[in-house]
Amino acid sequence: MWHEDTLTVLQEKHRYDKKLYDVINAMNEAKSFDGIFNLYNEILMLVDAERMSMYVLDYDKKELYTRVPAHIDVVGEIRLPLNENSIAGYVALTHKSVNLVNAYNQEEVARISPSLVFDGSWDKKTGFRTRQLLTVPILHGESVVGVFQLLNKKHGKRFTEEDEENANLIVKPLGIAFLNHILLSQKQRTKFGYLLAQNKITQEELNAAITEARKSKIDTESILMDRYKIAKADLGASLSAFYNCPFIEFDPARILPCDLIKTLKLDYLHKNFWIPIQHEGDTVVVLMDDPYALHKCDIVKDLLPHLKVQYAVGIRADILCYIASSASQTPNKDPIGDIIGVLKTEEVEEKEDDATTRVNENDSTVTRLANQIIIDAYKQRASDIHIEPYGVRADTVIRFRIDGSCVEYQKIPSMYRRPLIGRLKIMAKLNIAERRLPQDGKIRFRLQDREVELRVSIMPTARGDEDMVLRVLASSEPVPIEQLGLNERNLKELKNIVEKPYGLILCVGPTGSGKTTTLHSVLGYINKPDKKIWTAEDPVEITQRGLRQVQVQPKIGLTFAAALRGFLRLDPDVIMVGEMRDQETAAISVEASITGHLVLSTLHTNSSVETVIRLLDMDLDPFTFADAMLGILAQRLVKKICQECKEPYHPSRDQYDELARNYGEEGFEKLGVPYNEAFVLYRGKGCAVCNYTGYRGRIGIHELLLTSDRIKRLIQSKGRSAELLIQGKEEGLTTLVQDGTLKILNGITDIKQVQAVAIR
Repeated sequence: MWHEDTLTVLQEKHRYDKKLYDVINAMNEAKSFDGIFNLYNEILMLVDAERMSMYVLDYDKKELYTRVPAHIDVVGEIRLPLNENSIAGYVALTHKSVNLVNAYNQEEVARISPSLVFDGSWDKKTGFRTRQLLTVPILHGESVVGVFQLLNKKHGKRFTEEDEENANLIVKPLGIAFLNHILLSQKQRTKFGYLLAQNKITQEELNAAITEARKSKIDTESILMDRYKIAKADLGASLSAFYNCPFIEFDPARILPCDLIKTLKLDYLHKNFWIPIQHEGDTVVVLMDDPYALHKCDIVKDLLPHLKVQYAVGIRADILCYIASSASQTPNKDPIGDIIGVLKTEEVEEKEDDATTRVNENDSTVTRLANQIIIDAYKQRASDIHIEPYGVRADTVIRFRIDGSCVEYQKIPSMYRRPLIGRLKIMAKLNIAERRLPQDGKIRFRLQDREVELRVSIMPTARGDEDMVLRVLASSEPVPIEQLGLNERNLKELKNIVEKPYGLILCVGPTGSGKTTTLHSVLGYINKPDKKIWTAEDPVEITQRGLRQVQVQPKIGLTFAAALRGFLRLDPDVIMVGEMRDQETAAISVEASITGHLVLSTLHTNSSVETVIRLLDMDLDPFTFADAMLGILAQRLVKKICQECKEPYHPSRDQYDELARNYGEEGFEKLGVPYNEAFVLYRGKGCAVCNYTGYRGRIGIHELLLTSDRIKRLIQSKGRSAELLIQGKEEGLTTLVQDGTLKILNGITDIKQVQAVAIR
């Protein structure tokens, strides 16, 4: 039995010695302090402790420093002054080991040295509770080079003499490794210090290489590799050690972040030797020849805002190879990206050069920018372009209104805000020197296959800036009436009333609800050679051959009312008045409609029945108005679900009930769409085609009130809007909400869009 126990002990001792020998060999082979620290877990297994620390002596700063493991909350480096106030400092100065049973027992600590105090602040930061503490000096000969510290005995109440012996065995190889680390760090005060420390090159050879590089005006790294045959890997290790960041060589297989590179000017990158080589989330890796060049780092932050920048070092030849590679990888499909890249890098160059010449509205890049903004707005189906400066310290924001919503298009450097607006002023024939007053103008812009007209409005804002909004006016053919999104009943009845020889037809709704588009579709439907059609508009947004169109100019007295009076003397069949803005225009329109002319106009009201009340409130004669009125079409625009990413889904019972309530439960029941497993609605997932919004394009929802005999009697008696609505529904009127609900059920739009425009 005794022999078995002895054998077991010997076997365990042998296994322990084997592990200790392996760890010591690994420490001897480690090339740096960090390499030794990577053996943290292996060393910890040998010493029966919960944690350990290895402090290295910094001779220059008279400090001890150590790395903090990543699994501890505080990640980084701990530094302690080299004095007797800290336990590690005391051990380093006295070369004596300290073994504490309770580090928080001040009496026990004071028995070692009256000035000694245990610093518990790191416990508070990490949440770790220190109990036992064994600290031994790391010596090389008679000189201390560091301190080895064990925290909390795993098995037992204190560290034993055997633990101290094992700790002393471990620190012997640490003494040699730490001394090499200290000597190496002292030599590595230049970026080639590692090469000197590793005897890859002598100081005389390095000096000669630096001198030759200066004379030849090339980088020292190239001289070292070509003339002195320094391996790129060794050179990279030296640069990495000096700059404390990874060294990255050129890899032709690396996929570069083209989304970032396309916003930068390659000539500028070539000149300054840096390039983004990786982009993930909000972090970008920038390869640079000198990551300690603060002016370059500041420029990187300016050109790549809102991104966390991590640096890697590379030799110039490799960086130039990446720049050349990026030219072939970056597709030339984003002209605006190229232009913005030029603007940003030119802005940086101007800051660097402290140029006295400032960019102006005639600069070629500014001209390209202005043209490209208009081209992209047209291609993206934008109705408006918003240019919004934010002073000299922030980028100018350019937004497009697409399908009724503003979306950010680009940001441009602030120094280009005035040149850009100045360029657009020139195109609109406005006064570029006037920045104090609002201005309005027009731009006629020629695309390859058509001409686009833009209405320009400028408003002075704070800080001496100007906001500019450009309304994109389509000069193409009107939308066919069949494509307006009218339901079968509304389309049939609208075609019927617009073919009548006289009467008044109104299209009503808020600003931006598509009223002008609808009226031009109606005019396009009846625009025949046998009809003379006059229009008064502000502005003329859609042009049609066969129409005689007039732009009203209130400043000179050419109002809607004045134009309308003039039309009556020009033998018209059809008159379109852009808007009934006042009682005079409304009265003349009614008069014209009962004297043999078909009159179309718009009004800003919420519904068809409210329009009747509104016009009666303008003191129109109810009998004349009732006789003149043919119909009132109220409308809104809703976004359509993108057809590319449209998907069905089974709505909840609450959503179904909400649809029924909005439509009217009695009427909804007649539609014959019960709630069951087969009941589905549709939504857009979001894709590249719709810019990941789930919507693409817009369609109208409509409410058409026809003036039947009963409706006319209600108008003549100045009936309430509720009475008009009830009568209208009895005659087949579908409200805006009902028409929207039908489009929801047909998968054209969704609940959210209808609620946004038609449900109060």
